[in-house]
Amino acid sequence: MNKKMPVVILAFLLFLLSINSPAQASTSAVSAIVMEQQSGRVLYAKDPHEVMRIASITKIMTAIIAIESDKLQDKVKVSKRAVLTEGSSLYLKKGEKISLEDLVYGLMLRSGNDAAVAIAEHVGGSKEGFVFLMNEKAKEIGMKNTHFANPHGLDDSEKHRSTAYDMALLTRYAMKNAKYREIAGTKKYRVKDPSGEWDRIWHNKNRLLTEKYEYCTGGKTGYTKKAHRTLVTTATKGDMDLIAVTLDASDDWNDHIYMYESSFEKYDPKVILHKKAMKINNSFYDGHIYLKRDVLFPLTKEEEEQLSIHYKLLKPKKNWKRGKVPEVVGQAEAFLNKEKVFTIPIYYKQEKSDEQKSLWEKWKEWWS
Repeated sequence: MNKKMPVVILAFLLFLLSINSPAQASTSAVSAIVMEQQSGRVLYAKDPHEVMRIASITKIMTAIIAIESDKLQDKVKVSKRAVLTEGSSLYLKKGEKISLEDLVYGLMLRSGNDAAVAIAEHVGGSKEGFVFLMNEKAKEIGMKNTHFANPHGLDDSEKHRSTAYDMALLTRYAMKNAKYREIAGTKKYRVKDPSGEWDRIWHNKNRLLTEKYEYCTGGKTGYTKKAHRTLVTTATKGDMDLIAVTLDASDDWNDHIYMYESSFEKYDPKVILHKKAMKINNSFYDGHIYLKRDVLFPLTKEEEEQLSIHYKLLKPKKNWKRGKVPEVVGQAEAFLNKEKVFTIPIYYKQEKSDEQKSLWEKWKEWWS
């Protein structure tokens, strides 16, 4: 027997183990990320800052700007420019009037490029004006490697680019808006055709939401010849909310399911900071400081032992009086293996002056 054969067989077995091991498994995407919604912690990443074409997941930005415009009940007159937009379409008619809200549903569910232009012209005054709003919002959110050149994601500009990380930031921002969550999570939407002869019925293209993954709560699909398949989805299991983004992924549905299941299995959200008044060894602050919300942070079992919390508080000044203390008096910091992973403001509960107290409050003080 050839002496080299055992070595070859061993190498082959190790290769089989590597491709079947969850720890070694990867995605078909060129770039991918999973982010936990509340903390923003990245749970999985594959070249997440690679600047790439993003196709129709662009429409997440178009949708959230339209929603925040407070014009959803406006009637939008569809222009010729909108109707002639190439690619996926709602088949809008020139001159028809349709509510902005209906357009946003068509934008997100059916990925209507005509809807994207109609929205842009109504909300931004022009397509170009709307693109300016998109880039301003990107700066506000912290999307440092993103530039929008259109409201739909078509390959009509070499400058239209983003990253998986930036798109996760955008989705995290958008998911804080209840109306966006409602629209992105809608499986089917019905709207009257302007002719009145039939209803338009739009089914969501996001198959993860409609059929493939029971924990999916929304998202947006994308495809162009140059960008290939792009996908943003959201999912909730138990008390953990996740965002997944893949760019240029040939098997994106399965990529997202794999990334979600791996993350849900590995991480568990823990309340690392409680919003109730905190006890601290300082007579001035004790019983008066608090957080505005509980802080959930995803941790592995091993990391639970490695987490530490530090409090940084302003030194009380002599001229401070109860009722005159700054609203924010410090911050709570969470460290994982000496790396700061979370910061949240600490607030001071002001005492009311005698003039501000009700008769009932004064009576309770006297009685106690």
